Amino acid sequence: MNRTLYSALFYLGLPLVAIRLWLRARKAPAYARRIGERFARGLPAMQPGGIWVHAVSVGESIAAAPMIRALLARYPQLPITVTCMTPTGSERIQAMFANEPRIQHCYLPYDLPCAAAGFLDRVRPKLAVIMETELWPNHIHQCAKRGIPVALANGRLSERSARGYGRFAKLTGPMLAEMSLFAVQTAAEAERFRQLGARAETVEVTGSIKFDLSIDPQLLVRASELRQQWHASERPVWIAASTHEGEDAVVLDAHRQLLASYPNALLILVPRHPERFNPVFELCRQQGFAPVRRSRDEPVSAETSVLLGDTMGELLFLYALADSAFVGGSLVPNGGHNLLEPAALAKPVLSGPHLFNFLEIAAMLREAGALQEVDDAHGLAVAVQRLFELPRDAQKMAEAGLKVMRSNQGALQRLLDGLGRLLKE
Repeated sequence: MNRTLYSALFYLGLPLVAIRLWLRARKAPAYARRIGERFARGLPAMQPGGIWVHAVSVGESIAAAPMIRALLARYPQLPITVTCMTPTGSERIQAMFANEPRIQHCYLPYDLPCAAAGFLDRVRPKLAVIMETELWPNHIHQCAKRGIPVALANGRLSERSARGYGRFAKLTGPMLAEMSLFAVQTAAEAERFRQLGARAETVEVTGSIKFDLSIDPQLLVRASELRQQWHASERPVWIAASTHEGEDAVVLDAHRQLLASYPNALLILVPRHPERFNPVFELCRQQGFAPVRRSRDEPVSAETSVLLGDTMGELLFLYALADSAFVGGSLVPNGGHNLLEPAALAKPVLSGPHLFNFLEIAAMLREAGALQEVDDAHGLAVAVQRLFELPRDAQKMAEAGLKVMRSNQGALQRLLDGLGRLLKE
């Protein structure tokens, strides 16, 4: 399949795109709003000539934030347009940069030639920066036609994804050859990009900017104060974060097993997507847990056994409240989520076995003794209970995670240096 056939199929598939939007809007009504932006219609007023950064959803937006702030500081004369594809990503971007007038935001239009062209005609960036793996052939081709360099930041490409790209070599090969920089996380990923068609001179191993996460000391202070308000300073607290459908019941089963030995244990349960907040709350009630909602600032009493983390932008704070952390998306074959956030907060890290989106990071943490993987509710309960009962072991895991974080920092600076070279060209 070449780009012409790809574009034709995309146009023919627009009715399916509309149905998909409608189905998503039934669960998350925000999908029914700002639809024109997805076709480069009704875009907000924008100052042209700056840097365009694309982060597909919440996770990529959070990962991009330190880079965006560094770009704002380095290039005070340039506006930065930040795009995403999801309502939750949009909300997060607007919240993070609410007080920064140089940040412009809209949805990225679909990868149709006309929509990509219309978007770039409006924004006219000097540089395009794509976070992680969100590669769209028509957007990249339209940038190449206009002489706009395109960089992949914090690039990652699993072996499975590389096989998928490889099946469409006539489409992906020319697309990758049109790009100017691949700032990738590992040597293995660098080689995969080269084999798929990226020019060797454009591929650099810069590491993961997720290691450059910095924690505001006040975050830990606020977390400690809140636990004191709950009268829970000595209470065992654990968090299950970024959970997906199919994991919540497993987590609740594990928590029920924990309560048999630790009846005062508190679980902070944080579903990954906001459209699941209400269903997970009902699941907790059905299983007899009487949860309280974080969004309503409801008091956590001695009788509260589950706190539902149903807010956006608070995940680091919720991690800080806990003694140990399970990172979801890993008991189901979703590929896992960012293991480094709890590690940066000096929390022992637990996960399921499905970590194909974070293989290198997981391997580093596992080899350092900072990560333990579990397979089911019983394994999760046993792991959390061990950390409750053996605080010295929990401390060793936490210290090992911090050591991994510190020894792998510097990726952000290397990435910024690469982007700076493209802006000077």
